[in-house]
Amino acid sequence: MQFDPLNDALAKLYNAEQAGKYNVELSPASKLLGSVLEIMQISGYVGEIEKNENGRGGTYNVHLRGAINQCGVVKPRHSVRRQEFDKWEGRYLPAQDFGLLILTTNSGIMNHKDAKESRIGGRLLAYVY
Repeated sequence: MQFDPLNDALAKLYNAEQAGKYNVELSPASKLLGSVLEIMQISGYVGEIEKNENGRGGTYNVHLRGAINQCGVVKPRHSVRRQEFDKWEGRYLPAQDFGLLILTTNSGIMNHKDAKESRIGGRLLAYVY
């Protein structure tokens, strides 16, 4: 039984990256996981992403690039105002402008840089660097 599928998927992704694997299969596939992986792909942390339907929730096949040093979810999911991004960057990222905070907003799931540009806040989901 999975209590947090996003946490399980990011832990599996990180472990495969540390083991030197080139591919990892993440299941079950969800819209949330797909959005997080898409943000990681746009930012250059993972390579190609393929979604496979198997009748039991589906899977994502992710091609790894060796660019992830650490990734994980933020528990509890803290609310972040647009003026507080620097505080949360300092808590979860090793240096300023290094890595991403992934958050959910009224405009969808995005990284903290896009949220700063759009001048909106949200709830923290994950971090990657």
